[in-house]
Amino acid sequence: MGTTTAYFAGGCFWCTEAVFQRLQGVSEIVSGYMGGQIKNPAYREICTGRTGHAEAIRLSYDPEVISYEDLLHVFFATHDPTTLNRQGNDTGTQYRSAVFYVDETQKITAESTIEALQQSTFDRPIVTEVVPEVPFYSAEEEHQNYYNQHSEQMYCSYVINPKMAKLKQSFSHLIL
Repeated sequence: MGTTTAYFAGGCFWCTEAVFQRLQGVSEIVSGYMGGQIKNPAYREICTGRTGHAEAIRLSYDPEVISYEDLLHVFFATHDPTTLNRQGNDTGTQYRSAVFYVDETQKITAESTIEALQQSTFDRPIVTEVVPEVPFYSAEEEHQNYYNQHSEQMYCSYVINPKMAKLKQSFSHLIL
């Protein structure tokens, strides 16, 4: 069947990338920017919150190994989809929660997953945007594979490591 593409914005792309890198069936992840008004934005522009872009990841996955629904469950479990334009201390529209779907099937799956999670898991409204795929711009090289290269940094220790622990605890059956 080959690989399929998915796009997720769940706050800082270092966090989202690190989580999805550990999943079976995920073959490539690129950190970048989606959903803004300018072409080829730079990180320094994204940080202002004025470009409209979200920090996002593009991933390629094998649906024969991991389903889109499984990817969504990991996504929603490893960030807070109930906070608007914020993940922890990271605030601004660039840290919003979004699913950029590539086809109608992904859209329907995302919407039904949100509905089910809203009823079963979250006591506050899920504010994750479910929007059509728009141009994706790769982030600068220093933002790629960040956690694997800098796991000893304080941000990684305090913000990403708890997400990794939750991934291992809740989704051990999906980890490489």
